[in-house]
Amino acid sequence: MNKKQIAISAAVVVIMGYLYYLPVKGLIKPKEAKPDKTNVMTGNRKAATAVTVDMVSATAKTAIGAALTAKINDLEGQLKNASGTDEQKLQKQLASQWDDVNQPAPAAFYYQALARKENKPEDWLNAGNRFNDAYKLTQDTLLQPAFVTNAVEAFQSALKLKPESLEGKTGLGVAYVNGGAGPMQGIALLLEVVKKDPNNWNANLNLGMFAMKSGQYEKAVGRFKTLIAQKQELEPTFYLAESYKQLGMKKEAIEAYQKCKEMMPDPVFGQRIDEYIKELKN
Repeated sequence: MNKKQIAISAAVVVIMGYLYYLPVKGLIKPKEAKPDKTNVMTGNRKAATAVTVDMVSATAKTAIGAALTAKINDLEGQLKNASGTDEQKLQKQLASQWDDVNQPAPAAFYYQALARKENKPEDWLNAGNRFNDAYKLTQDTLLQPAFVTNAVEAFQSALKLKPESLEGKTGLGVAYVNGGAGPMQGIALLLEVVKKDPNNWNANLNLGMFAMKSGQYEKAVGRFKTLIAQKQELEPTFYLAESYKQLGMKKEAIEAYQKCKEMMPDPVFGQRIDEYIKELKN
């Protein structure tokens, strides 16, 4: 599998899986019993220590093919015997290699290792963003709390160094919502970001997705239209189509789905989109 195919596969996984299989706890029925935040975070911390870079790397290698795996195996072999600046150099190379093949989970752990040694805000932000991305791409209930906990640590550490970082606040907001223990705290952070930067891409995208998950499709449409006005991208266009469909706006939904198909020249994805359009036309 080449890098382009990997990128297409990752995009399809995100837009077809994240919305439907990862409900945001605490947003839809806020009057239900509140989770025990202490127990949730304690459990998440235990889960985080159980998940290692070797574990996620082994899984990721099955998705990237033999040639790319061989290159990464070579760097991992060098890392085992490295120390000091050589160790950090190899960790950066491995993080970059995993980024190149759209595998955020192992990349996140290498950025985390760098951040814990050098305590630079950019490394913490890189780690946090990759952990959030890894959360989006997995349905594994062991990995999910580990990714959330590590993301929270990363963004909190970044914000200690750069308190006004919008990227840090956005990432922390997303991690809080994903974690389930503090969804409204997370939404508040995202709203703070868009108040300061109304066109912030990541904050608007996630606010739109979280609005969909709580059934607020009108709000979701506004978020996605804000993004598409800046740049026509697959993810917000797909979610816009879904929001229109839920609102009964069939014509608008079909038009948005058609744009998705044009942006994603993948036969499996295209077939799924055709099914959605056929459904709307009947």
